[in-house]
Amino acid sequence: MSFTIYPAIDLRAGKVVRLKEGDPARMTSYSDNPAQTARRWLSMGARWLHVVNLDGAFGENDSLNHFALSSISDAAKEFGAQIQFGGGLRSVDDIQRAIDLGISRVVLGTIAIKQPDVVAEALQEFGVERVAVGIDARAGLVHVHGWTDNSRISAMDLAMQMRTLDLRTVIFTDISRDGLGSGLNISATRELAEGSGLDVIASGGVHTLIDVIAARDANLSGVIIGRALYEGTIELKEALESNVS
Repeated sequence: MSFTIYPAIDLRAGKVVRLKEGDPARMTSYSDNPAQTARRWLSMGARWLHVVNLDGAFGENDSLNHFALSSISDAAKEFGAQIQFGGGLRSVDDIQRAIDLGISRVVLGTIAIKQPDVVAEALQEFGVERVAVGIDARAGLVHVHGWTDNSRISAMDLAMQMRTLDLRTVIFTDISRDGLGSGLNISATRELAEGSGLDVIASGGVHTLIDVIAARDANLSGVIIGRALYEGTIELKEALESNVS
């Protein structure tokens, strides 16, 4: 199984931002130009970008983010790179529109719990390579609607349910670590991967290259890096050149 590094671009009102623990009140803005940010990471050798529409995830007006996503997609095409995209995808039609924009893989969150039939339909329609599910958990329980609601469903139970639908890829985020630079929750992420048999991409808390290597050594399929790139505690080019991608 190959290991992929995904630079993260989180969009809110058309800007590149990062939240702490998914809290919109604890937001840092890094750029007013998402396409320029995308080109920055792509020029360093990234082959994938992980893009999140935060306004869509929170159920807010996301028109500016759609424009930003289109510009990021154009940048990815220039570099022959791929985009993994999530946030506010609530139907097969939403997924189709994202794919029509050039998205290679969609990440489904809330609907995996609220409407698992949509996940099943998406897998049937678009194939396992193009559909992933985001499992965002705090203390082992999945949170939805932009991490604001506790579903009371365990991360492992959701992963096993998704496996019955023939899902292959999961992005697992420990919400309590996201944006804080406190390191990945490797033990919980590895446990989810080994217990479910799914390809798991680690997210939440990456701070240094040691975290990236730990994810690779745990036999995970990839890692998403956000704040660490924007604040310089990880140099993307160094990570990509360290035989970890």
